[in-house]
Amino acid sequence: MLTKADLQRLRSLREKKSREELGRFVVEGEKVIAELLAAGFAFEAVYATPAWPAGGDRPPLGPAVLVEITPEEMARASHFPTPACVLAVGRITHPPLAAGALDHGLTLALDGVQDAGNVGTLLRIADWFALDRVVLSPDCADRFHPKVIHASMGSFARVTAHTADLAAVLATTRVPVLGCALTGDSVHTLPAHRDAVIVVGSEGRGLSAAVQARLTQSVTIPRFGGAESLNAGVAAAIVCDNLRRALGR
Repeated sequence: MLTKADLQRLRSLREKKSREELGRFVVEGEKVIAELLAAGFAFEAVYATPAWPAGGDRPPLGPAVLVEITPEEMARASHFPTPACVLAVGRITHPPLAAGALDHGLTLALDGVQDAGNVGTLLRIADWFALDRVVLSPDCADRFHPKVIHASMGSFARVTAHTADLAAVLATTRVPVLGCALTGDSVHTLPAHRDAVIVVGSEGRGLSAAVQARLTQSVTIPRFGGAESLNAGVAAAIVCDNLRRALGR
């Protein structure tokens, strides 16, 4: 059973301010929660109605406390117009970005990507191509926004992500900084970079001036048709694919 205070707390987590004040986030939906549990994410609590499969039909809950609630309680707690049968609460963490971390491996950097779905997709892309980390500028969509977590699925738990002043950290790195842009060198000519930073901006604004000043190379995807631009996730995936192919792995 949920108390009034429990309901207020769960509902408040839809707002970034409340998430930051409480240090918690909420995610809802059977598939995404199963993905995160399977990836080893440690929730604090899982709230489920009798419709949620029991026993061996779901991943182990780990340290999470299971709270059984009624469909009516879920409808009041849910962030969705059509409530799911399960929601979970996790603790927000902000792992520090160690000095010199970007000098080793492949990094995906997001510059002002404010669409939550795009941020989630970019986390999945980083996971798919086994990038070492993702760095988000402070003006990106909140990594703990429910839409980000849904779009990323289990990648949210598998990808190491940091929030940092992007221009400042790029100023200290010694590796190539490749900016995705409408003009620049063809992505098909990229050499085999084992250590590099791939920077993606928002579709509407592109890369900020401060970040552009830190690029060592602008990279573009050759256009053959009439589309004005590519989705940020599509562009990042193409660049990552070309880097991996150049490396031969």
